[in-house]
Amino acid sequence: MSASARLLRLVSVLSARPSWTNHELAERLDVTERTVRRDIAKLRELGYGIESGAGPWGGYRLRRDSALPPLNLDDEEALAVAVALRETALTGTLGSDQAALSALLKLQGLLPRHIASRLAEFDAAVEQTPRAGEDPVSSKVLLELAGACRGEVRIGLSYRDRLDRASVREVDPYRLVRTRNRWYLVAMDVVRGQWRTFRADRVTGVERTGAPTAISDPPDAARLVAEMLTSNYPVYATVRLAVPLHRARQLVPPGAGLHEPDGPDVTVITLGGNDLDELVTRLLRLATPVRVLAPAELRDAFRARLAALLVEEPSG
Repeated sequence: MSASARLLRLVSVLSARPSWTNHELAERLDVTERTVRRDIAKLRELGYGIESGAGPWGGYRLRRDSALPPLNLDDEEALAVAVALRETALTGTLGSDQAALSALLKLQGLLPRHIASRLAEFDAAVEQTPRAGEDPVSSKVLLELAGACRGEVRIGLSYRDRLDRASVREVDPYRLVRTRNRWYLVAMDVVRGQWRTFRADRVTGVERTGAPTAISDPPDAARLVAEMLTSNYPVYATVRLAVPLHRARQLVPPGAGLHEPDGPDVTVITLGGNDLDELVTRLLRLATPVRVLAPAELRDAFRARLAALLVEEPSG
């Protein structure tokens, strides 16, 4: 998890109940207690009122009167927020409810003239094209799902599957994951007793049952979605890249492959494709040294492709 994502998650956790010990926060965020202390200090620098009690069980408390500090953005922050809202409004990531566009218009009216000018320059230089395969999801649905995850409450999920069959699933929501231009809900299917992934754009209704969730030993939500997305290919490859994990995830997004660190500077990736030729093309586009671990047929396909590329044309 990036530092920014971790800070956002920490604020969310602190808001969920009156007090947390350092140890509880470390377990909830899957980080060290030292990291929690450092992140608490960073949030205080950003204006969040976080109180700490004395002793090992004193805990941290987010003051309710400062859960949302006054909005005071510097130039780069204002431009970053405006660009992000513009992207959301134009791509329809949150559906057609125009919430992002409304927020963007309000923000533009508050921006200093020189920042508004920079944003205008950005607008003039950028062309927006539709993203293939992207299905917008209503921000109302996302907020309901996120609220259920945070509130740890069981829900009745009205859902339409890929064959457009309607059903109502009783689930314990755990996390929302965005990858490959889609949102996915990771939840425990109560009836089946299995962890499942649900596309948020196929959710037609969310109803809270009032019962608390019964989640134990939750999975890595992002990995579960990645496994689901890479589980239906006829051909798979396992390769070794001499790059650290964070760089490997930039080259092959989590939704396109499964990543396993092999030391601090090496990552093993499993990815799927429709045939060996497609995998060769994808791996060559990484523009970084690749060691093919399996299958052997992929190594042969690599050699054949490279031999064809290196054939010299006869001299005239």
